[in-house]
Amino acid sequence: MPEDRSITLEVEVVGTPEEVWRAIATGAGISSWYVPHTVEEHEGGAMTASFGPGPEMQVAGRVAVWDPPSRVVFDGGEGVEGMAFEWTIEGQGGGTSVVRLVNTGFGTGAEWDAQYEGMADGWRLFLFNLGQHLEHFGGDTAVAMLSSASWQTSRDEAWVALTEALGIPVASSVGDRIQVDVAGAPPLAGIVVDARPWRLALLLVEPAAGTAFLAVEGRGDQVEVSIWSYLYGAAGAVAAERDDPLWRKWLADQAP
Repeated sequence: MPEDRSITLEVEVVGTPEEVWRAIATGAGISSWYVPHTVEEHEGGAMTASFGPGPEMQVAGRVAVWDPPSRVVFDGGEGVEGMAFEWTIEGQGGGTSVVRLVNTGFGTGAEWDAQYEGMADGWRLFLFNLGQHLEHFGGDTAVAMLSSASWQTSRDEAWVALTEALGIPVASSVGDRIQVDVAGAPPLAGIVVDARPWRLALLLVEPAAGTAFLAVEGRGDQVEVSIWSYLYGAAGAVAAERDDPLWRKWLADQAP
C-alpha cells in the first residue's frame, strides 16, 4: 500500500448544506455524533478532539481550510506531519446532501496497516451516526458518553461475552428492540437501526432520546469494548454525567 494512501468515504444524509455544515464543522455539531470537539470557527483556528478523560487523549489541531458551507479541513497544524481530514458537502436537492471524507496521512508497515483498517471501520460507523443525528434530531446538540474498556480476548469471544452480560441476543436484526436491565449497569433501551459483526447501532429511548452503538474493535488478543451514547436534551446531559462512570466500571468488571 502506498505511503500516500487515504480513506475516502461518502454518505448521503438528510439536510441542506448549511445544516450539514453545522454538524461537521462546529464543535457542538461534531460532538453530537463523533467525539467531543472544540473548534475555533475560522481558517487557522485551533481545534481539539477529546477521545477520553486523560490529557493523553486530547488531540490538538487546527482548521486548515474554512469554506462554509462546502469544505472544511482539519489537520495537525502548520508544518506538522500527520493526519488530515477533508470534509466536503454537496447539496442534492430534495433536502439531502452528500458528505465526502478524505482522511490522509497514513504511512506504511504493519502498525499503519492496522490503524488504516481500524480507522476505515470506525469512520463508517461514525458516518452512519452522523446520518442518524441529522435525520432523527435535526442537528440538535447531544452530549457524548464514550464508555469503554480494554479486554484481553479475541473479538468474537468479546462480542459473545458482552451481549451475554447485557442480556441481549448475540445476533440482532434491524427493527429489534433492545432492553438492557442488568445489575450494576445503567438502563439502556432502543431500536436496532444497524447490525453488523461485532457491533449494533441503536436509536435510543432510554436513558434519554439519542443514538448509541455497542462495539468490539481491534484485532488479535486485545480489543476495545465500547458502549458509546449520544444523548439529547436536559435529560440526556444528566444521564451522560451519571451513567458514564457506571458504564466504565461495569465494562471493566466484565473483562474476561
